[in-house]
Amino acid sequence: MKVVVQRSKAASVTINGDIVGAIEHGLVLLVGITHEDTKADVKWMADKIAGLRIFEDENEKMNLSIQETGGEILSVSQFTLYGDCRNGRRPNFMAAARPEQAEALYEAFNEALRNTGLRVATGRFGAMMDVQLVNWGPVTLIIDSKS
Repeated sequence: MKVVVQRSKAASVTINGDIVGAIEHGLVLLVGITHEDTKADVKWMADKIAGLRIFEDENEKMNLSIQETGGEILSVSQFTLYGDCRNGRRPNFMAAARPEQAEALYEAFNEALRNTGLRVATGRFGAMMDVQLVNWGPVTLIIDSKS
């Protein structure tokens, strides 16, 4: 499981002109699932992100988690995180999990985040989405459950 984590002041997902998910401040997560991912990866990733200390404290040090700041999460499925660009010019997406496996794990991941007490807004799995965000910092991290 691979997640791009972006600290954000505001973010939204729009499908066909309709906002389907939005947050005020918190984290935007681009979530990729591969064939080997399990519910253990989902749990590990949700716990890691919920406790990740990337928000500033009163001394302007990245010391606070999203849970401590009252932030929200916007979670967006992103199979292209497993695009392999090593050969040719067209990415190969064979490492991305099949939609039926990926969607179940993606939903389990969002539920695991909610179980930590966080508010989680989402896009729509498999849809063509427009994602807007104000990257705050900017702070962007890539977390891989296999490493």
